[in-house]
Amino acid sequence: MKKQIATSILLTLGLSACSEVTVNEKVTPSTLFEASTSSVPTTDRQTQLQQFGDNLAVRYRVVTNIPDEHCDKAQADGRCFVAEIDLQSNIDFNHKDWAIYFSQMRPVHSVEGDEFTLTHVKGDLYRIEPTAAFVGFQQGIKKTLRFRGELWQLSETDAMPNYYLVSPGLAPVVIASTVLQKDSETGLELRPYVEAYHDMVKQYRRTEADKLPPATAAQLYINNAAVSDNAALAVNSIVPTPQHIDIKAHDKSVLLSKGVKIVYQGAIQELLKPEQIAAALTRLARLGVMQSEQGLKVNLEKREGIEGSYLLDITSTEIRIAANDASGFSYGLSTLASLVDVKDLRVNPMTITDSPRYPFRGMHIDVARNFHGKEMIFKLLDQMAAYKLNKLHLHMADDEGWRLEIADLPELTDIGSKRCHDLDEDKCLLPQLGSGPFADTSVNGFYSKQDYIDILQYADARQIQVIPSMDMPGHSRAAIKSMEARYRKLMAQGEKGEANRYLLSDANDKTVYSSVQYYDDNTLNVCMESTYQFVDKVIDEIAKLHQAAGVPLSRYHIGADETAGAWKQSPECLAFIANNDKGVASIDDLGAYFIERISNQLASKGIEAAGWSDGMGHVRPEKMPAKVQSNIWDVIAYKGHERAHKQLNNGWDVVLSNPEVLYFDFPYEADPKEHGYYWASRATNSHKVFSFMPDNLAANAEQWTDLQNLPFEADDTVKKDADGNVTASPRKQGKAFRGIQGQLWSETIRSDDTAEYMIFPRLLMLAERAWHQAEWEVPYQYQGAVYNQSSGFFTPEMRARQAEDWQRLANTLGHKELIKLDKAGIDYRVPTVGASIKDGKLFANIAYPGLKIEYREQNGDWQTYQEGVAVKTPLDIRAIAADGNRRGRSLFIEK
Repeated sequence: MKKQIATSILLTLGLSACSEVTVNEKVTPSTLFEASTSSVPTTDRQTQLQQFGDNLAVRYRVVTNIPDEHCDKAQADGRCFVAEIDLQSNIDFNHKDWAIYFSQMRPVHSVEGDEFTLTHVKGDLYRIEPTAAFVGFQQGIKKTLRFRGELWQLSETDAMPNYYLVSPGLAPVVIASTVLQKDSETGLELRPYVEAYHDMVKQYRRTEADKLPPATAAQLYINNAAVSDNAALAVNSIVPTPQHIDIKAHDKSVLLSKGVKIVYQGAIQELLKPEQIAAALTRLARLGVMQSEQGLKVNLEKREGIEGSYLLDITSTEIRIAANDASGFSYGLSTLASLVDVKDLRVNPMTITDSPRYPFRGMHIDVARNFHGKEMIFKLLDQMAAYKLNKLHLHMADDEGWRLEIADLPELTDIGSKRCHDLDEDKCLLPQLGSGPFADTSVNGFYSKQDYIDILQYADARQIQVIPSMDMPGHSRAAIKSMEARYRKLMAQGEKGEANRYLLSDANDKTVYSSVQYYDDNTLNVCMESTYQFVDKVIDEIAKLHQAAGVPLSRYHIGADETAGAWKQSPECLAFIANNDKGVASIDDLGAYFIERISNQLASKGIEAAGWSDGMGHVRPEKMPAKVQSNIWDVIAYKGHERAHKQLNNGWDVVLSNPEVLYFDFPYEADPKEHGYYWASRATNSHKVFSFMPDNLAANAEQWTDLQNLPFEADDTVKKDADGNVTASPRKQGKAFRGIQGQLWSETIRSDDTAEYMIFPRLLMLAERAWHQAEWEVPYQYQGAVYNQSSGFFTPEMRARQAEDWQRLANTLGHKELIKLDKAGIDYRVPTVGASIKDGKLFANIAYPGLKIEYREQNGDWQTYQEGVAVKTPLDIRAIAADGNRRGRSLFIEK
């Protein structure tokens, strides 16, 4: 038995007899396969490989997530899972000079069986190869590769698509059975190669203590019981909720079927340009309220107030909107649109005075892992403006992709914007995240300079600031590999000085490390001046694009998160530490030095630096600029409030981005079929986002549970170490969070449809909490307090008001608001349905009352649900989108 130990992960691999696991070996074409001795012409061999790829059925299954005695005790607290990959060919195929490449999100520790080896290539890319014991594929005979991996696999989306075959001298072939399909009724991705989870104990629990119940129809019926159908609640309801509403109960409703006529009063045209409210008027038109000379007058007037505040007064003879800036006028029109019922275009007379809770109301989207084009960003910006969000955090560079054209550095997009099967990475990055072997796929791509200018201008017209982000110094593999390719090209041309100008890596660095995504080469070398020249070049070029768009760059997000312990053996860094005069005493201080230096470099250009809280937590506050932003991505159930308060007390602008409530790439419900990663939550539905109490993070311990559905305690009192130094403390009096931001990371999100499914309708509840502070939220206690499920600060009266508030908003979504997303072409998530069978009769409920429900008995047709209808089990049940076109994912009811 041969065993090669990963230098990047430092594992001791527990291998079964006759198995081989090779991890992170040096990858060159000559080490992939033995040279083929076949005399078959290349064209015939290519045809044979294609036929094999078309006829090979791949089946992936998670056997168990319960650890056993074979788990590697040195890794992940002894946690491991067992999975199997079935390979069954419909034709005979006896060649041995092939390999299958596929994405495996968790590191493989050991393999059982003697016919295949499993090799870690880079990141999540693995390779299956036949051994000398391989006897070939015979038609209809299944072969099973069984392996153990680190931690858990709790979702069907963990099994990435697009396995592909490679053989020397031939073009890669995608294995047809591993290609994603699309359900014609729901629009959802289907993974025909993944076996459904059947044993929720063995396959879906994280640990023996895991108490999270799967979101079956029966469980959802319990969860939805607090919401009942009441269309009247939606009539005067607005999302997000305004500060003050005075309904004129005795006045008749106002019909807007003839449209509206915008009238600029007084000197308002000096304050407001027509194009600044054009987007808000376009949304009204989409709902059926057009601009017309015969329409009801909408008088625009000046009114003093904070940014974004407005007065909206609706009478039977006119509508008046008063504000002090373009955002206030736009928000007033957005509120009018929220009041409109698209069925009859009526609104009730009322007066609304309103202003935002937070100045920062943001949405982040990652286009680096899997690309999403300009048109999708435009659609997102439209909906952000509709619900009064004002910051787009655009994450455009990470390990898996660089997505913005930068002048004079074409390699960043020529190579860094696409993934394909080029093991030398001269033409593209290695495949990751199931991207497959070819560059011409939708997950690859980039924004041209003009695309980015278009995005900036589109956002600015909707009063939204774009915050660009190219993650550094970790999560930077795309940039590093692009600049290494540039270096090789220029060195071959004899241009040594230019080759080194923007180099980001030290070729002599022997540091052994592994990032969270299992890369050992994804961190900028922060001891090389060429790294800072590169960062300076990128920022200057982005600033030029902002200038060309007429939207100056005022904030740049450097990332600064998850730096994986690089540099320790870098000669450049060892020399830097020995000779530097910059106050860096240790290799361990280099990450902080980079963040401090780049932050001050930005400040010198008039640009505010932003970063994620873990990296920002390592810096010396006195070395940072006075104005800096930190995004808190700490989990509240695991002391997430402590870093938020510490960084707020530094005087920084703190934006809450807590994963268990604000990461929209996490599943909506606890179901292995739901999309997304789940490391901080397996159930983040719209109600949870709605229930967030952002001004008192610790108080959420009274209403939430942790990842395993267990109660937790949040201690927000002063804490000291053994030497009496304060390690944690409450917020200082007068310190307030700058805002909140929703996040969509795109590792599992390949299509725009899927991105919209994950973002909406959660974005509406993000807007609700960012704009409106509810009366039921627990006030912050600056003296400190300990919160748990029995501490009692979240009183029964507050809970009752929260339930009443959710009843209103759930009905508003179901009866009035989701149809507006339909009209905008947004593929929001249609919720799964709760159901109970009582005495042979079907009773069903739904998260958003007003949506229609249908059911289907075995081998029958879909029927419209009516309460208490007699049925025979088993059956399926599902909901329908507000416009009646799309269907939600169905749930199976056995009895």
